[in-house]
Amino acid sequence: MDLLVLIAKAADVCLKPWSHAVVLIDPSAPEQIDDLHVRIESRDGEGQRFPDQDLELEIYRSADEINLILSWWDQPERPMLWHGRHPVWMDGATGQRCTAPKDAGPIEALARRMRALLQSE
Repeated sequence: MDLLVLIAKAADVCLKPWSHAVVLIDPSAPEQIDDLHVRIESRDGEGQRFPDQDLELEIYRSADEINLILSWWDQPERPMLWHGRHPVWMDGATGQRCTAPKDAGPIEALARRMRALLQSE
């Protein structure tokens, strides 16, 4: 299955009630698990865009591990989630470890689902 479709389907499951499309940040970059940078765009049931719900996803390989970073698109004041062997929330501006935001659950669920899907690829 197409990797971008796989990401969109995982977002649809974890980030209800939104529907999602995935767009490459750099369309000339190859679509590969080892180094991928995308925007996950959010829409409501009628198809209207909600940019404040969009996420940025970076996937990269470090040794044998798949790691990912999820953050809110164009909202650097919000924390970001780094997920390798375990989840770590970081301040979006400083990169320092911080507590999870109150709406962290669905984002962490998406990160876990993505890692499980990608580890099996």
